[in-house]
Amino acid sequence: MTDQNRQKANRRTITRLFVVAGIMFGFGYALVPLYDLICDVTGLNGKTGRTSLEQFANVNDGRRDGIQREVTVEFTTHASSGLPWEFRPLKNKMKVKLGVPTVALFYARNTSAETITGQAIPSVAPNRAAPHFKKTECFCFSKQTLKAGEAKEMPVQFVINPKLSKEVDTITLAYAFFNADKDSAKKYGGTPGEEPANQNAHAHHAGHDGEHDHKL
Repeated sequence: MTDQNRQKANRRTITRLFVVAGIMFGFGYALVPLYDLICDVTGLNGKTGRTSLEQFANVNDGRRDGIQREVTVEFTTHASSGLPWEFRPLKNKMKVKLGVPTVALFYARNTSAETITGQAIPSVAPNRAAPHFKKTECFCFSKQTLKAGEAKEMPVQFVINPKLSKEVDTITLAYAFFNADKDSAKKYGGTPGEEPANQNAHAHHAGHDGEHDHKL
């Protein structure tokens, strides 16, 4: 091969490498939104997202052969060590009709002598139920502030898609409340790393199909 032919071959190789690099860069850049899309569609990582009642206005109401299907929804709660709150569901479980908006109430009371702001983190089990469990209203959508000694009831409104697998007859919805202020959390005995992003807050898994809780 002559020097001229060798140079031409090298230029073609370099051009191809640039093209491949450009394609790989574009693919890598698209991975994050692609991952989010996959999570939204499949419910991976327990993502259920929000929805509106309008989006469920025309949903199948879950009737099969004239019988409306029901599942049991269990509720568990936990207040982190850095949050001096009492936190519990007003009902530990309820029967829920698929496709029908349902409201559950939770009770929170600030047992400290100062105003504290907390953030609730929800999770659901089993994992296969996650993409079918949609919250339309929830106290977990924003931080909650309670004055010293203040108590209040907090609602969550949700709807379960009738497309939920017939193998699932019980769903566990768990909430963990964390102190939204790290300094305040340390003051009340919170441990390093005990934050919403790093913990599922000791929420109990439902124990169905061997699957664990996943964040919503």
